[in-house]
Amino acid sequence: MMDLYLQFGYHMKSLCIELIERWGGGTVILSPRDLNPDQLRRAAKEVVDAGGNTHVDPQLYDPRADHKTLQSHEYFPKAYSTDMVTDGASLRRWLQSLQRLNDSARTSSYILPGRYGSQITADWLAYHDRIVDEAAAILRDKPRLATICLSEETLRSEEQVEDILAAAEEWDVAGYYVVAEHPRGKYLVDHPAWLANLLFLCSGLKLHERQVVVGYCNHQMLCLAAAHVDAIASGSWINVRSFSTRRFNQPAVSDISQRAVWYYCPQALSEYKIAFLDFAAQRGILEYIMADPDLGSDYAGVLFAGALPSSTAYDEGLSFRHYLQCLRAQTCATVRSSFRETLDAQYRMLETAEQTLMFLREYGIRGQDRDFADVVDVNRAALNYLEESRGFQLSMQWEHL
Repeated sequence: MMDLYLQFGYHMKSLCIELIERWGGGTVILSPRDLNPDQLRRAAKEVVDAGGNTHVDPQLYDPRADHKTLQSHEYFPKAYSTDMVTDGASLRRWLQSLQRLNDSARTSSYILPGRYGSQITADWLAYHDRIVDEAAAILRDKPRLATICLSEETLRSEEQVEDILAAAEEWDVAGYYVVAEHPRGKYLVDHPAWLANLLFLCSGLKLHERQVVVGYCNHQMLCLAAAHVDAIASGSWINVRSFSTRRFNQPAVSDISQRAVWYYCPQALSEYKIAFLDFAAQRGILEYIMADPDLGSDYAGVLFAGALPSSTAYDEGLSFRHYLQCLRAQTCATVRSSFRETLDAQYRMLETAEQTLMFLREYGIRGQDRDFADVVDVNRAALNYLEESRGFQLSMQWEHL
């Protein structure tokens, strides 16, 4: 099964607690960028008390980042220099402060620091080698996940992906936490080579027979099930569903620039503004946008019970809860008993989305920049590449991954 983790973002604590209780468990990746030390400790306690697990993403993608909440944490460098990693004593002190943070957050695994890889150079690899080696000596009380954070340019390069895979196989870790920058900051990725290489990278990491978690995801990343990824992480706002380093240099509130309320239509793999739901109601096709009740979301029912969707009490909070409930149900159903079955299920999901989108577009219903129509073939192409490049290996080892 591929799981859905909750990627903590701005004002997400109550949402996380509610969903963890609803699901009877789950994992929250806490964000030092959005929680100061006291808030992080309290949020972690509430998650654990609700029956959940916690991880902490150190968010050291740019150790010179100036976000004030990040800098409020003991472990985050106030004046970073390369000596913090090259000098053994400095690196030990750095990791020990990170250990104290994880202890206070009651985490079940460590996420190790990882720098944003604009290019995969010998220096970038050596940086991570040193962190992994020192962490193996100090952070021995729970599993360790190595962070692999990649720029959009890096992920378009097959050669650089191969370099990462070769290095990561030697790391003494239980798994990997992959974070990938979306091309041109787009929410839905329209670059097939980027998505194909992400699938190739994650499947290669998984073939190391270790855990693979991919952070900052939206529903387009359901395709990672074909790489047998263990979990994807997603959250409420767009900046925790699509990774960018910019958010670590800006105040929290300023990142929330898009305040429209969206409705996720799982069968179309698309999101729609409420005005388009009103238009669907006017055209007499609103019922075709309703999520399958089997996905377990009752958060959006109000939209389909009023005279017009815009006249109901559906708001941002319900939108986020509906999205994450549906996405979790979809995520948990993606991995099948074999690679072939999992891949075929992905192709069927894309075909269903394509047919639904064609029908809705005949009536003028569009998701604008969250409409999946333009990326259906991107996902198909990436899955086809995975089948050609890794299909045999995955088929042979699937049940052991």
